Amino acid sequence: MSQEQSQAKINAFILAARPKTLAAAFVPILVSTAVAFSALQSSETKIKWNLTLFAILSSIFIQIGTNFINDAIDFKKGADSEKRIGPKRMTQSGLLTPKQVLFGGGFSFFIATLFGIPLILAGGIPILFIGIVSIICGYIYTGGPYPLAYKGLGEFFVILFFGIVAVLGVYYIQTGTVHFHPFIAGLQIGFLATVLISINNFRDYLEDKKVNKMTLAARFGKNFARVEIVLLFLSAFLLNIYWYIHGFLWTAFLPLLSLPLVIFVVRGLLKNEPSPLFNKYLGMSAAIQMLFGICMSIGFFIR
Repeated sequence: MSQEQSQAKINAFILAARPKTLAAAFVPILVSTAVAFSALQSSETKIKWNLTLFAILSSIFIQIGTNFINDAIDFKKGADSEKRIGPKRMTQSGLLTPKQVLFGGGFSFFIATLFGIPLILAGGIPILFIGIVSIICGYIYTGGPYPLAYKGLGEFFVILFFGIVAVLGVYYIQTGTVHFHPFIAGLQIGFLATVLISINNFRDYLEDKKVNKMTLAARFGKNFARVEIVLLFLSAFLLNIYWYIHGFLWTAFLPLLSLPLVIFVVRGLLKNEPSPLFNKYLGMSAAIQMLFGICMSIGFFIR
């Protein structure tokens, strides 16, 4: 294989990892560390930043593994075809074979497991259980006999694992306890992460329906998809009332800086039919989640 061919393969693997989606793996770890930092301010226990780093890396590689598996299996099932209006998929385009992409998914899960070992040593059996279930669900999101994404359970999966479980898990590792604060923060981040998959499913709902990929958008139609996205955004922001009530004023108000972007995305989704334009809204929604999460974290750090 020539150097140019090798570089093309590397570039294809990078694209198959879907870098724009990785904020969904990074943001909950940042937010949970910030919540833990706030909780430990009056304690002699300090944040273990090395564990936060390991959690970020493990979460990112679980996300990458899930993306690889999704790329290969969606192609095999016909969900990714030449009529696709979303970003190019590496298996569908022929740049990588299904076998290569599936191997990339398995290898990513292996790397995630290695980075998860220090987390298991710190958090014990609960973290081991979370890690195992997260990797299994990363595969059965599109694979296995009951693929979650094909049964309309994708949104539930994202809220649970890229919101509640991720935030509560890291909070537990850092503090040794659980609390309602990280649960609420996890819900907010999970709702915003779910916006990404909801826009993706809205964009592809017609093609998905043809191959029996019954996402919520494919099952209930475009009007449902629009309402779902608006409610996810609205729920994430309304939960800031919780932080205001509990005296976290910066945490309550700083995330509002992302509202102009939200309004732009929502107006676009309400006005336009599914098209390549939705890829722009998808990227902006990833930026919204990142900005919201960073602002929320700053609020906890400076309280």
